[in-house]
Amino acid sequence: MNIYRAGWLAKLMALITMLFLMLPLAAVVPVSFTGKRYLSMPEGDWSLRHYVSLLNSSEWLGSIMQSAVVAVCAGLLATLLSTAFVIAIWYRSTAWTRWLIGLCMLPLIVPPVVSAMVLYFMTTNVTRVAPGLGYDSLPGVILAHTLLIVPFGVINMLVAISRIDRRIELAARNLGASLWQTTWQVILPNLRLAMLTTFLLCFVLSWEEIAVTLFITSWEVVTLPRQIWSGLRDNVDPVVAAISTLLIGAALLLLLARMAIQHWRDSRR
Repeated sequence: MNIYRAGWLAKLMALITMLFLMLPLAAVVPVSFTGKRYLSMPEGDWSLRHYVSLLNSSEWLGSIMQSAVVAVCAGLLATLLSTAFVIAIWYRSTAWTRWLIGLCMLPLIVPPVVSAMVLYFMTTNVTRVAPGLGYDSLPGVILAHTLLIVPFGVINMLVAISRIDRRIELAARNLGASLWQTTWQVILPNLRLAMLTTFLLCFVLSWEEIAVTLFITSWEVVTLPRQIWSGLRDNVDPVVAAISTLLIGAALLLLLARMAIQHWRDSRR
């Protein structure tokens, strides 16, 4: 008998929790099919006009593309930085290690508005020296997002590297491997899945970031969250409901794909 098998009460609680979390999101789906020019529930006038408007809008498509570029670049940078950081402190654990980790976690305890103001002054000052890296530039937004999401990557990588047995490093070094060979051929292969998870986590965090983006962008860089915020502020554009429905659908597809892969891997064991 498997004592860890979930009973009917646990399954019921899980279903209630899932419905509590998902039902508010599901309400946006019928709204996206309204035939009216404002946000409302369809009253027999189901239409795809807002999806067509989304596909024909250069502003919306441009914001999606800019968000994708920012999220991919920021996710890659955050993954590389967090991986390098945790490997370094894993090799050289000193009395300053906890202080270094605490410094990395500082962006987590600072309110987003404070971070946004700091990054605003930083990017505006950088603009005087290098306009391409400062305020309202794509590289500037990528660097700002990277600063915000690195702590989350560090947390994930710290958990992953703590599971690595230090004896494999000692075995590699005893067999003559250099520090770089041990890192590239022993440590990093054991962190591949954690690095992929870190990238996906950082990608999502950058994709949905809005507070800092509002402070450090103006006209040149308009990410998808900023475009949605503008659409809700100016005229409550129903296209917002259409893009929200597509994002929910994409998230569900990724979740189902992940469950299918996990089921396939479990069946092969």
